[in-house]
Amino acid sequence: MGFARTCSVTLVGVEGVVVEVQADLEPGVAAFTLVGLPDKSLTESRDRVRAAVVNSGGEWPQKKLTVGLSPASVPKAGSGFDLAVACAVLAASERIDPRVLSDIVMIGELGLDGRVRPVRGILPAVLAAADAGFEQVVVPECAAAEAALVPGVSVLGVRSLRQLIAVLTDEPVPDEEPFEPERPDPLMAGLRDLGSGGIIGMSGGPGRYEGHDLSDVVGQHSARTAVEVAAAGGHHLFLEGPPGAGKTMLAERVPSVLPPLDRQASLEVTAVHSVAGLLPPGRPLIDTAPYCAPHHSATMQALVGGGPGTARPGAVSLSHRGVLFLDETPEFSSKALDALRQPLEAGHVVIARSAGVVRFPARFLMVLAANPCPCGRFSRSDDRCECPPSAIRRYQTRLSGPLLDRVDLRVEVDAVTRGELTAAGARGETTATVADRVRSARERAAARFHGTPWRLNSEVPGRELRGRWQAAPGAMDEAERSLERGVLTARGMDRVLRVAWTVADLAGHDRPDAGDVALALQLRTGVPRGVPMAIGAGV
Repeated sequence: MGFARTCSVTLVGVEGVVVEVQADLEPGVAAFTLVGLPDKSLTESRDRVRAAVVNSGGEWPQKKLTVGLSPASVPKAGSGFDLAVACAVLAASERIDPRVLSDIVMIGELGLDGRVRPVRGILPAVLAAADAGFEQVVVPECAAAEAALVPGVSVLGVRSLRQLIAVLTDEPVPDEEPFEPERPDPLMAGLRDLGSGGIIGMSGGPGRYEGHDLSDVVGQHSARTAVEVAAAGGHHLFLEGPPGAGKTMLAERVPSVLPPLDRQASLEVTAVHSVAGLLPPGRPLIDTAPYCAPHHSATMQALVGGGPGTARPGAVSLSHRGVLFLDETPEFSSKALDALRQPLEAGHVVIARSAGVVRFPARFLMVLAANPCPCGRFSRSDDRCECPPSAIRRYQTRLSGPLLDRVDLRVEVDAVTRGELTAAGARGETTATVADRVRSARERAAARFHGTPWRLNSEVPGRELRGRWQAAPGAMDEAERSLERGVLTARGMDRVLRVAWTVADLAGHDRPDAGDVALALQLRTGVPRGVPMAIGAGV
């Protein structure tokens, strides 16, 4: 009788659970039993592992083989257990010393020829192994850079099972051809672009997001100010205006003014994209704000996550620490839009399934864009709209009040005039100029919130703002009158105060004054209040 064990990791959302892989050999009719709540892809590992061992020059034991995955109460999914199962079986048959495997975590899929193939979720899996006290992990060679992002862990990247056996038995390591990924699926490549920045850009530092500069946007002073305030404080933004006014251009440039991600945020974003299988090739760490712009035909599962079998991250999680842009927002299903309410408030998504509960991070900056009516030409100063009033009302009510109440900034984007388009020197401030102000404003907010769990004004609860960080005396009078008239809800009142603090940070004020609150109120309600829309050096 032979027994051996090693370890691997299963993922529950973006959280890893270390699983002990045990192999037991007993005399009897040759059979291979896999227990421990495996899913279909894991059950199929019996055939993959057997073929990989044989094709790697090993001998498959002709005995009764039982492989157990512990803890048995946790559902196991995916092909990442193949490497651990193969080594546990070889150790039970005394091809490998069982003592060598006891403190190693192994993650990787095996091809029938013994090659080690990459799997999703390497980073969160290695993070879980490190948290559990393991110091050695074995992963596919092409994923070694991703695993090496976790400090304090020794990473061994292997190309094949044959190489791993040689390392574990102190034999000469054979040379193997490096893994060559298959030709990318155009659909997956498109999803990778949406989830990781796409055309917006991927590299940090000066010159990032090249080709998408705020100076390309003609006019739109109010909308540009709203973009700056949204980026500085993490406030959600709603842009309403006719087609061609620049709503999409503005939304695409929001990530360009966001600061680079810090180390913790980079690991969070990379973990989500790793679980989704959307990490850009050759880029193990995402250090810039992601940008995700799903089509309006996206389902609720595509937006918030889910799907058959193991729940997968949705657009709200792929845009974690970045920007989620919903163009043509009224065209999205009302069910999908209303599902955004919970992640907007909580900063995460909880998906309940019969197999368990999955939690994905979802702290994003949401940008909504919509036309004023189905034809897009409705306005108080333009009579070209031919939509009947009932159609306009029906179109505008597709965005529910509770959803819009969670949006801090609402701006009308007017059509660009001929004079603005053709005027010499009409270009506004560049992305670099605005990004510098945004970075300074965020630094002021971070210093103010030092020692608290918050870093952005949009994250601070209203009770804390009203108690610990109050506006200047009399600054909130107009907002309080709006609350009494029913123009603002209690939630809206708190959001006005949050935006006022962001405006004050951008302007360099110690705390919001009446002008900062008036601008915040104007950005919240869309009602002009006679205050300049420019911040700092202006637009």
